[in-house]
Amino acid sequence: MDIYYAVIVFIFGAVIGSFLNVCIYRIPREESIVYPPSHCTNCRVKIKWFDLIPVISYIVLGGRCRHCGEKISIRYPVIEASAAFLYLMLYIKLGVNVEFMKYTTFISLLIVVAMIDIDTTDVYFKTTAAGFIAGIIFMLIYWSSGFQIKGFIYGGILGGAFLTAIILMTRGGMGWGDMEICVFCGLFLGIRLILVMLFLAFVLGAAVGIILIICGKKSKKDYIPFVPFISIASVITIFLGRDILSLYLF
Repeated sequence: MDIYYAVIVFIFGAVIGSFLNVCIYRIPREESIVYPPSHCTNCRVKIKWFDLIPVISYIVLGGRCRHCGEKISIRYPVIEASAAFLYLMLYIKLGVNVEFMKYTTFISLLIVVAMIDIDTTDVYFKTTAAGFIAGIIFMLIYWSSGFQIKGFIYGGILGGAFLTAIILMTRGGMGWGDMEICVFCGLFLGIRLILVMLFLAFVLGAAVGIILIICGKKSKKDYIPFVPFISIASVITIFLGRDILSLYLF
């Protein structure tokens, strides 16, 4: 691993994480993600470039707006640092190639849809549409290089079909937005890895749900967002999915 390139990838991931924060905040409010420029949501003052340095600006400012003193959520630097860390781990695993670009795009989408679901319990079609388009673009890139893409197409179909069956059987226990996200996850992961992802997502969701009920934080009738579990399971699958499959098949 080249340390110089690793640092660049880490910084790039943090910058993308900052942009993802903008998407997470603005998409549910149906605001443009490019205009107006970044500003304090309390006093509306435009944020200077030196206050937009991922993670570092938050520390320097003490987690508060320079102009009005409004507290800035710790979530912003956490997302920036998480994106940077995951980009770096992908670089260590894959180097810089088409697969690296595919999975960094995928992880970025997963962060956005997961956080929006936590905030609003909704999935917005503009985010899933971006997932469909990105998945198809990378399939076409693979196809142009001579790779078979049927597995990715089947992965998308399986992801959508499985969630559709669950939705119909539970009569609304899950939403159609969850299904849309599983479709684009399948386009990125392919038919073999989507099986791993679905298994992990339901295991994680069930485990966390049981813990929350036991602790009295949720009741059996309360809605628990499922997209975060899809996202976490997808990230685990990216890094460990093939190892999990090989253990199972062995």
